[in-house]
Amino acid sequence: MGKVVVVGSSNTDMTVKVPRIPAPGETVLGDGFQITGGGKGANQAIAAVRAGAAVVFVTALGADDFGDRAFHSFAAEGIDVDFIRRVPDTPSGVALIFVDDGGENSIAVAAGANRGLRPQDVEPLARILSVGDTVLLQLEIPLATVEAAARVAARQGARVILNPAPAQPLADALLATVSMITPNEREAEQLTGIELSDAPALTRAARTLQERGVRDVLITLGARGVFASLEGVSAFVPGFTVQAVDTTGAGDVFNGSLAAALVEGKSPRDALRFANAAAALSVTVVGAQASAPRRAQIEALLHEHETSARP
Repeated sequence: MGKVVVVGSSNTDMTVKVPRIPAPGETVLGDGFQITGGGKGANQAIAAVRAGAAVVFVTALGADDFGDRAFHSFAAEGIDVDFIRRVPDTPSGVALIFVDDGGENSIAVAAGANRGLRPQDVEPLARILSVGDTVLLQLEIPLATVEAAARVAARQGARVILNPAPAQPLADALLATVSMITPNEREAEQLTGIELSDAPALTRAARTLQERGVRDVLITLGARGVFASLEGVSAFVPGFTVQAVDTTGAGDVFNGSLAAALVEGKSPRDALRFANAAAALSVTVVGAQASAPRRAQIEALLHEHETSARP
């Protein structure tokens, strides 16, 4: 069984529950406030370790109280923190989040120390990566660092999963190192210029990304599940019906759980069902890292659905 190496951001999330997302210039009175751990990289690392993987996290934290709290929380989860960099005289990353009564969210991020994660910080990963490992990347850190991490991973024969969020233009040279890309619908549209109005459009978008070098494409569709194009074979993998209270971090839970399932040798389709179940459970809990389910919870949901599907 390989390990999951997550290279990405760490933030402190400040979340306010509101009846609706404020419009520009509008003040909306909320009825709840939480300070929790966040950042796409950190969320995915915690999701992966709770799903049962051995996890190494590579990130940059400020030399401040938020950074101290984050570092100790990662260690407490059982994550390998040897590659975490502390950046002096720089605040740790912060995200300001509104969550409405329907569970939808609006997020603003101050990157802080995340901007200080440099290409040279990921080069030492060559010492610990091998075939069977998975490197999981997102785009809340400098793109040059993402590209460097992908190159190191590809050189060592490790699988590279890129969650292209927040979406931005990506070079073909980067995509050529990516084993699997996991955009949501909006990100896929931005990356390909194709409006995803129907199944043929999803197929065209996936083919466009594969022509640019990516092997496998997973377009996440929220509660509907995932459109998967795996080595040219396309299929929908349905999601799980739950009562959503907060969608914050659901995509991160999906990616972290997917990576965990793949490194333990699950087939792509089984890994997708596992990740869909984890993401579904996450939207029933408020918060990003707080909502990442434990492996036993994921397996219980899968078992429940398998049992109910039997004649």
